[in-house]
Amino acid sequence: MTFIVASAEVPKAEALVELAGAEAISLHDAADDPVLEPEPATAPLWPTVVVRASFMTGADLSPLCDLLRSSCSAAGLSVADLDESDWERGLRQTVEARSFGRRLWLAPANDETGPAGRTHVRLNMGLAFGTGAHPTTALCLEWLDAHLVSGKTVLDYGCGSGVLAIAALALGASRAWAIDNDPQALLATSANAALNGVSERLFVGTPESLPAVVVDVLVANILAAPLVELAPTLTARLERGGALVLSGVLEHQAPQVVAAFAPHFGAFEVHTIQGWARLAALRNPG
Repeated sequence: MTFIVASAEVPKAEALVELAGAEAISLHDAADDPVLEPEPATAPLWPTVVVRASFMTGADLSPLCDLLRSSCSAAGLSVADLDESDWERGLRQTVEARSFGRRLWLAPANDETGPAGRTHVRLNMGLAFGTGAHPTTALCLEWLDAHLVSGKTVLDYGCGSGVLAIAALALGASRAWAIDNDPQALLATSANAALNGVSERLFVGTPESLPAVVVDVLVANILAAPLVELAPTLTARLERGGALVLSGVLEHQAPQVVAAFAPHFGAFEVHTIQGWARLAALRNPG
């Protein structure tokens, strides 16, 4: 997939294609228009940017194309098959060490250092979305850091790299389930669970293979339309009084997602960063 957006729209566009399952993303100058003498400590992009994203063969990109046009004013959208050699170069993505909230520290797989007094999670991103660098993942990690109580059970629906489920276990969850329909995400999650020594407490599988479990905390960092469609399924997987945490939602999409879950939940807390929203609420007790 290739398209053109203004530089201000790049973070949103990049996140949308990541959440839709992109395996590699690259940014290019759309008009050979250099940015001269940037401000200190900034990394400006060109005024107009070409975004190229690679997906698994057979992926249905029509909904994503519509969303990019409506949300990012994307132009020149095109989709074409690529040879394996064309996309293989950009598959591996990196993780930058950073803190989340008061307790959590996320670092690359080969980085065994880090600040004392924090819970360390190491991550080998592989091909799956979820390094913590994007606002949607960061919003969920910050919620877990602030609110997760030791001993709780957690379902990470749309797990990507497994970072949310693994962070929950590192922060004291007794058991977690990581679910995704992308085989590469399941491989990445299993590898990251082994890296962090939590494999015995983590179930990794497809939605169809998920056992009949009901959990204390359910986290879903996926796009707004799937969240709305999955509202009955996700609600049924959450204990009464349990916490629901949703992200992957653009700020203007938050009301429609809240409306889908509202019949079974109390008031939603909405927190936004860079145009992205995290929605959190407790399931009604009765």
